[in-house]
Amino acid sequence: MSLVVFLTGCLHHHRRRVSAPGVGIYTQDGMEGLASWYGHPYHGRPTADGEIYNMYAMTAAHRTLPFGTWVRVHDLDNGRSVDVRINDRGPFIPGRVIDLSYAAAEALEVVGPGSAHVRLEILNPEHVYGPQAVPGVYAVQVGAFRDPGNAQRLKALIEPHFGPVMIQTYNDPKGLFYRVRVGNLNNETAAQELATDMKQQGLVTETYVVRLN
Repeated sequence: MSLVVFLTGCLHHHRRRVSAPGVGIYTQDGMEGLASWYGHPYHGRPTADGEIYNMYAMTAAHRTLPFGTWVRVHDLDNGRSVDVRINDRGPFIPGRVIDLSYAAAEALEVVGPGSAHVRLEILNPEHVYGPQAVPGVYAVQVGAFRDPGNAQRLKALIEPHFGPVMIQTYNDPKGLFYRVRVGNLNNETAAQELATDMKQQGLVTETYVVRLN
C-alpha cells in the first residue's frame, strides 16, 4: 500500500535583514529546514484555523505551532528575514518546516526558487509556552488519500495496534482528500514517540506530527 501525502503548496516588498540570534530562538527539531510557499489556487479558501487564506497577507502554515504564533523566518542562504503569523497547518512534505504565503515568500525572494533553507524564531513565546497558552492536542498524520477506501484500509491496519484513528476530510483545490490521523495526545513528545512506534512496526512509511487545535 502506498501512502499519498501532499503539500498545500504559496506584492509586498517588505524586507528585513537577519537579526542576531536571541532568546526567541526555538531550537527543537522541526524549526530549521526548508520553507516552501503557496498561493493560487488556495487564495480565498479557508485555512486550518477557519480564516480565509489571503496570499498577500504575511501568514504561514506550520504543523505544530499554535495558531496566532508570530514567527521570524530567517533565510539562511540570502540573509533576509520576514515575520509571519501562523494560521494554517502544513507542509506535509519531508524536510519542509513552514509553508509561507505568497507575500512572505516574495519578501524572502523564495517565489522563484520555490524553497529556501530557513531557521524559525518565535517572536511571542508567551503565546506558545506562557501560563495563558492553550494546551495542545496532537495527532500523527500517516496518509492523505483521494480514495476513501484507501483511507479506511489504512485505518483498519493501524487501529488494532494504535488508536484512536480518525479520518478527516480536506477540501483541497485538487479535490477532496481523506486524511488519516492517529492519536489524541496532550503533548508533542508523546506524538513523536507514537510516530516512531508505528514506523518501527512497519505500519506506515511517512509520518507528520500535527497540532489539532
